[in-house]
Amino acid sequence: MKTALVWFTTNLRAQDNLVLHKAIEQNDSVIGVFCFDPRLFADTLYGFKKTEKYRAKFMIESVTELKQNLNNLNISLHVAHETPENTIPYLIDKYKISNVYLQKEWTQEEQTVLTSVQAASSTSTNWFAYYDQFLFDPDELPFDFEKTPKVFTQFRKKCEKYVTVKKPIGIPPLPPQNKIDINTSIPSLEALGFAPFEVDSRSAFPFKGGERAGLARIQHYFWDTKKLSYYKKTRNGLVGIDYSSKLSAWLAIGCLSARTVYDEVKKYEEKVHKNDSTYWLIFELIWRDFFKYISLKHGSSIFKIGGILEKDYEWKTDPKLIEQWISGNTKEPFVNANMIEIKETGWMSNRGRQNVASFFAKEQELDWRIGAAYFESQLIDYDVHSNYGNWMYVAGVGNDPRDRKFNISSQAERYDPNQKFQNQWLQTTLF
Repeated sequence: MKTALVWFTTNLRAQDNLVLHKAIEQNDSVIGVFCFDPRLFADTLYGFKKTEKYRAKFMIESVTELKQNLNNLNISLHVAHETPENTIPYLIDKYKISNVYLQKEWTQEEQTVLTSVQAASSTSTNWFAYYDQFLFDPDELPFDFEKTPKVFTQFRKKCEKYVTVKKPIGIPPLPPQNKIDINTSIPSLEALGFAPFEVDSRSAFPFKGGERAGLARIQHYFWDTKKLSYYKKTRNGLVGIDYSSKLSAWLAIGCLSARTVYDEVKKYEEKVHKNDSTYWLIFELIWRDFFKYISLKHGSSIFKIGGILEKDYEWKTDPKLIEQWISGNTKEPFVNANMIEIKETGWMSNRGRQNVASFFAKEQELDWRIGAAYFESQLIDYDVHSNYGNWMYVAGVGNDPRDRKFNISSQAERYDPNQKFQNQWLQTTLF
């Protein structure tokens, strides 16, 4: 009997998962593995935890549900609070694994880990890696990814014209008799080094991780409330759970695929109506793809101070200014409100992110990578490509041909005219 191992990373779903589909199709039995790698929760060189409590909680919830959903497919998930280098070679030997399946990643840390895992594994093991995090499949692009256009509009127009988005893949269960029983426990927040916490009642993202929660969010935002029909008008909002789709966190960790979201938008356009707002959600999925392809094209340049443009700006690293930004103690109330929101909830609106990043990089001329590392630590919906792509863009070392700088006070007047958002986060308790 041929047994395969599926190594889950940022593809924590049991449906529309190409990696899982291939493993089931080509083998008799399958086991999964997910590693709560201790390095994910260690301090970075900038002094922040790589993953803070908000995303850690979302990750635990997502893995918990993945385990249940895989069980329904007669697949056991081995969960380890250990490095992949220690876990995966052990599983390969123990279960006589011939084939390992994983989502193909290309950023430096993921590549280093993969190389180490393969070096420590049996030489007879076959490795199968698939790109499965895109809307537009790399095989379908009308250009080599090395020739990804510098400007988003060119990328979008070419892809929209020439690429057909693939339909979500159904995943059949394996025969029950082929199931290999594995019993491992999922680490608690405390085991990962965090104290338990309650979600802040003001949070615009009070949701749980997991495939079911992601699908429930689509159901609510698209079908139950029809908010999708107004997305373009409300997406720059700041207060409440429904000003935007909030799907980014499930997309980032792979509880939802971009194909699934796209497919639901298309069904909505067919059954309810099609307008600028329904298109705009697809437009945002294309931005997500664009930053992934920019990362694929430029490799580690997205983490360098000069960015993909190799700009030689003077950047500061003033600890006092950085701390004022983090604690919401700058001269700009709008920046402060957004920074307190991310500190207290692990969430910030798209409008907020652009403004606080512009203030950090353009007004204070602080090393943009420090801001990006703080976002990486705090954001529930952190995605390496979108995070570093957006920070480069705002800092003037990425894909913005106009190198713009935000006028924070006019942005605040435009998007928070009654100061409802600022009051929500800046008010102090009177005794």
